[in-house]
Amino acid sequence: MQVAVENGQGLERRMTVGLEADQVDAEVEKRLREFAHSARVPGFRPGKVPLKVLRQRYGGQMRQEVFGELMRTSFSEAVAKEELRPVGVPRIEPDMDVSARRYAYRAVFEVLPRFELGRLDGKTLKRPVAEVADADLEAMLMRLREQQRTWSVVERPAQLGDRLKISYTGTLDGEPFEGSSEEDGRIELGLGDMLPGFEEGLMGVQAGDERRLDLTFPDFPDQHPSEHLSGKTVVFTVRVGEVAEPVLPELNADFARGLGFPDGDLDGFRLELRQNMERELKELIQARVKEQVMDLLLEVNRIDLPEALVREEIGALKQRIRRNLRGSNFELPDDLFRDRARRRVALGLIVGELIKANGIEVDPKRVREMVEGLASTYENPQQAIDYFYADQERLAPVESLTLENQVVDWVLDQVTVEDEPTTFEKLSTPAAVE
Repeated sequence: MQVAVENGQGLERRMTVGLEADQVDAEVEKRLREFAHSARVPGFRPGKVPLKVLRQRYGGQMRQEVFGELMRTSFSEAVAKEELRPVGVPRIEPDMDVSARRYAYRAVFEVLPRFELGRLDGKTLKRPVAEVADADLEAMLMRLREQQRTWSVVERPAQLGDRLKISYTGTLDGEPFEGSSEEDGRIELGLGDMLPGFEEGLMGVQAGDERRLDLTFPDFPDQHPSEHLSGKTVVFTVRVGEVAEPVLPELNADFARGLGFPDGDLDGFRLELRQNMERELKELIQARVKEQVMDLLLEVNRIDLPEALVREEIGALKQRIRRNLRGSNFELPDDLFRDRARRRVALGLIVGELIKANGIEVDPKRVREMVEGLASTYENPQQAIDYFYADQERLAPVESLTLENQVVDWVLDQVTVEDEPTTFEKLSTPAAVE
């Protein structure tokens, strides 16, 4: 077997493999002789067909089969011989000329990048430091009460936070447009769910009022379903059916019972809520530190990425979206996922190299701790623990996450970590973790 490799663009490789003609001929002859024992050809007794006849009838087909099999089996031998690490499915281009006794093929594929891990000397990371204060607990209680709010109809002008029952019609140049009308819909003033200016235009209305709103669609098509409406001025006629204000439940035993405390023990509810918030805070801090570690690894390790792996990761992300949407078959553009896919692929390669270079192995004790932590949220923790350990496929994601956390700890040992005071509120708001 003769092998020659050419470098293509980036991580692409073009490998030409020449097979020995004698090897192909010998394998074809062997198969023909084996086939002769059972071959059936008109004019000959079963198993008595001359090899010459079989060569004429089936030799070409068998030669194609042998060539195809040798291409598949020789590929792994060839890349091992050349010390290549291919990714993705290679594109195979056969080159067979029986008369010239040429049996060759070209394989085009990408390879994993080879790189040296960047140095972490002198790098600094920030570790958030915070605690769950009494004010955080009260704010959480208020959010829980808001989630359980009811609505009471009022006879006064609408104000921020009220819910309106409205019917409306909209026109563009005097003509209705798609999605421009609704009957007895409900909107909450201040949520910002409607076209900019819509909710603001209804401040101060009362039940029975009718109000005209002259509004302009923003110049951003992603903020509304019809691109042709971008920048257009439309007119909405809105009729108000009722105005209702939010009513928060009292913070008492009934409230506690409604959230899973049958005995209505409000003090016990407060204690468990604080403990849950403290666990959440710990996870938020760990996530923030981990994000910084991953950002740092990307900063000090600039590597080329195989497009094949990026495409695979895009496919996986899209499949996850479809699963979350219960099998919806709509197609999202690849570019929507490309940056995230590239980040995940790069981190996967860097973390894998770091694990190999430093001999980091998954710690069974930490795996057990993580499993027990996950199981603690179940009614029967031991049953959940047994469930994880009963099947390696169930345990594998926990082991993978544990190993990733061990990498984070290893990085933290190599850099300077400075405490950064913050608050539970800042860490728990979406803007704090973007």
